[in-house]
Amino acid sequence: MKRSYAQYVMGKTILNVIDAEFAEMIFTNTKLITKGFVYGFLKQALGEGLLISTDKKWHTRRKMLTPAFHFNILGQFQEIFIEESQKFVKFMENAESNVLSLDKIIPKFTLNVVCETALGVKLDECLNGDEYRRSFSVFEECFNRRANYPHLMIESVYKAIEEYKYLPALKIAHDFSSDIIKKRREIFAQELEQAESQAAQDEQSFLKKRYAMLDTLLHAEKDGLIDHAGICEEVDTFMFEGYDTTSMSLIFCLMNLSLHPEMQERCYQEIMDNIDCNLESLDIGDLNKLKYLECFLKESMRLYPTVPIIMREAVEETELPNGIILPANSFITIHIFDLHRNPKHFKNPEEFDPERFLPENSVGRHPYAFSPFSAGQRNCIGQKFAMHEMKTLLVHVIKNFKLLPM
Repeated sequence: MKRSYAQYVMGKTILNVIDAEFAEMIFTNTKLITKGFVYGFLKQALGEGLLISTDKKWHTRRKMLTPAFHFNILGQFQEIFIEESQKFVKFMENAESNVLSLDKIIPKFTLNVVCETALGVKLDECLNGDEYRRSFSVFEECFNRRANYPHLMIESVYKAIEEYKYLPALKIAHDFSSDIIKKRREIFAQELEQAESQAAQDEQSFLKKRYAMLDTLLHAEKDGLIDHAGICEEVDTFMFEGYDTTSMSLIFCLMNLSLHPEMQERCYQEIMDNIDCNLESLDIGDLNKLKYLECFLKESMRLYPTVPIIMREAVEETELPNGIILPANSFITIHIFDLHRNPKHFKNPEEFDPERFLPENSVGRHPYAFSPFSAGQRNCIGQKFAMHEMKTLLVHVIKNFKLLPM
């Protein structure tokens, strides 16, 4: 049976967590919300947005952004999910090559979606849209190199021999989002002025129709709660998080559909039985009917989590409910990959079995045994957004194509 364990590296204590009971103690401890040092490798690209910030700044930003992911706003996003899914299907149908690289076309889909939902612009219509896309792959390369090469973890070494490679891409990404924010701010001010000239009831109606995350941030800026730099941090963070992790989850799910044809057929039949032929009217209620597809997606994320580890830092000495004391400045690594494959929580953990997520088969399973979006206070704010986006594309793909292994 797998057990959590401690390591001592260069004078630092690192607690490695691979079981759900232990993970719950970390996820739910209000003292353990500070991210580990590896997240600092993203600071140059993302600033101190929701992913990296801690303490009061994190609490304030989390509270500020939560309304942008309200159920009613997710319903508005569904139109964008459908439009981009239809574009994806059309591209697949018209592709001249018999072989398409998913790691090229899936990220384009997810970045288009997150750009329109976060910024309110269609990336395909932007003159520098392709440059902006490429800049995100540079972010990934930079992070992966710093996380895997010990000498690049040292800030002075990184700045001396590596940083220059990534500065042009950083400038492209930051300039793009900053320019869009400035333009949207002008439009937002005009709309707000119009709303304020109407009756209070009309103003409330306007505020309820706030577009999405960026408009939520601009409204907070109007109230003096955030500045332009802060808005840029949150937009860049959401763009990066919403594009990369969702892309990988979709790629793994499509791979698993091809490897399990009988399960793919079951997903197809469920779609045909529950979804109207016209996918343009596909809504969240329709997606919620697809119970087996959701189980399939969850099983894919269980075996192939796109964030395989999560790191936290104990800023001060912290005692856990099981009596273990974490020294100040020690680190906790929650191994999501191993947590999801722990036989203590999942029978035959290496086997691909979507039915393990059916309600009757989930009884008694620890609630933190499956944590692809993290858990507790610092869980992913956009997890419902991501699930609806992924299910929408999967419905379009499964309904229009039969996926076969290479």
